[in-house]
Amino acid sequence: MIIRAIIEWDEEAKVYCATCPELNFVSSFGETKQQAIDHLKDAINLMLEPIPDKFIEAQSQSEVIELNL
Repeated sequence: MIIRAIIEWDEEAKVYCATCPELNFVSSFGETKQQAIDHLKDAINLMLEPIPDKFIEAQSQSEVIELNL
């Protein structure tokens, strides 16, 4: 999967900020560009990780379906 990210230097915080506008503006930061990118990759992977079934509580009138996008 190829995802675009915006890397910016934050002068006030003195860190690099990495933001992914394609994924609901998931973002992270780091003291170096590479650290900011690595942290952003971790954040994206966590966001895309499926929710375990035990946390999905189906109510009696609810239907749980799987969508393949």
